Amino acid sequence: MSDAGASRVTGVILAGGLASRYGGRAKGLEAVGGRRILDRVAGALVDAADELLLVANDPDADGWLPGVRVAADVRPHAGSLGGIHAALVHAGGPALVVAWDMPFVTAPLLRALRALGGDADAAVPESDSSRRGLEPLCAYYGPACIPAIERRLDAGDRRVIAFYDDVRLRRLDAAAVARFGDPALLFLNVNTPAELALAEAHAPTTDGGRRRQEA
Repeated sequence: MSDAGASRVTGVILAGGLASRYGGRAKGLEAVGGRRILDRVAGALVDAADELLLVANDPDADGWLPGVRVAADVRPHAGSLGGIHAALVHAGGPALVVAWDMPFVTAPLLRALRALGGDADAAVPESDSSRRGLEPLCAYYGPACIPAIERRLDAGDRRVIAFYDDVRLRRLDAAAVARFGDPALLFLNVNTPAELALAEAHAPTTDGGRRRQEA
């Protein structure tokens, strides 16, 4: 748990859609370095937020993280943008949002995003590994984002960064992000069996760096 920032912040794990590239399996339940990806994400969020929330539509989700509240999408079939919307609605306040397929996200990075979001509506890390240049599924969002997202969804715009022009956005620049690790690994998404193998190959050295960083 972190005491950064004046408001309580909920750490939200987004358990995404059908994982079609992963054969429809629940990819966050796959193990990397002997730990489920879901547990890795939860562990990072526990050390950066005040409570946890799992946003998932799978009927089995209640058993994934015992003791953690589970909530479903408020606006179904709205993709990742709908997931961010659900995170904020159910959190009832600011949220640190992380996709459940990112095994190497670290608590120090999340704490930096939380601090950066203290005087903004959203705080997002820059990354060359994303086609957007930003990582919207590893970010801080405040309640002011809810109406901005709803306007975009009502207009049929489901792009995950569609609402960014409508809120006060701060970026954690690439140089700052790099102090927390290699962005290509920090934001690695396990969407395919090949990416799972890649994550497994990097787990020994990446986890060692994570332990030193979070000590």
